[in-house]
Amino acid sequence: MGNVKAIKLFALISLLASAFAGCASNNGANAQPGVAQTIPGATKWGHYDGEPVTKWNPDGRTMTLLTELRYTDPKGEVWTAPIGSVVDGASIPRYLWSVMGGPFEGRYRNASVLHDVAYGEHDRPWKDCDRMFYYAMRCSGVSATEAKTMYYALYKFGHHWRFPIKRAKPVKYEGELVTRGEEIPRAIPVSPTEINQARSWISNTDPSLEQIEQRAQTEAW
Repeated sequence: MGNVKAIKLFALISLLASAFAGCASNNGANAQPGVAQTIPGATKWGHYDGEPVTKWNPDGRTMTLLTELRYTDPKGEVWTAPIGSVVDGASIPRYLWSVMGGPFEGRYRNASVLHDVAYGEHDRPWKDCDRMFYYAMRCSGVSATEAKTMYYALYKFGHHWRFPIKRAKPVKYEGELVTRGEEIPRAIPVSPTEINQARSWISNTDPSLEQIEQRAQTEAW
């Protein structure tokens, strides 16, 4: 009788081991190494819905979005570039174009479209928009060094805004009514030397976003 119980127990353990092995094999085949799932269908960098289709405008400088692009960031916040949005890459310091290529080329494209729209609306804090840009770049496969260099450059040299005390034309943000942000005049031009130094520092030390912000804090609001 004891032998029968032992055989049944052994069979049960073997069955469970096989099931777990199968799950591990499937996960290994479908998941990206080092990427944790946070929300359904998403990696730790969030996920996209839709693919941007654009057409060049007669001015030869701007493009109009023909399809909607949606991105859900790691916190579950949804960012949308609606049909009809006009984008030109101006939300990204032009010097970086020579470093990364044009803002609508390769893996930067989706993140650049969303960032342009967010910067044009001014209805969320600019720091949130820049963080979204970083996560969206990583979601698109941009390397940590390139994405963090971009984040540093935007934090220090980007065209930022703040919400005035006297509010008019309120919009809803995180459940509260806020006015559209007013741009802050930037007192310093983009410094290629500082960006290159920051890129080298990022490549060698892999700092956190908080450490990058601290380095760029001189001109931050």
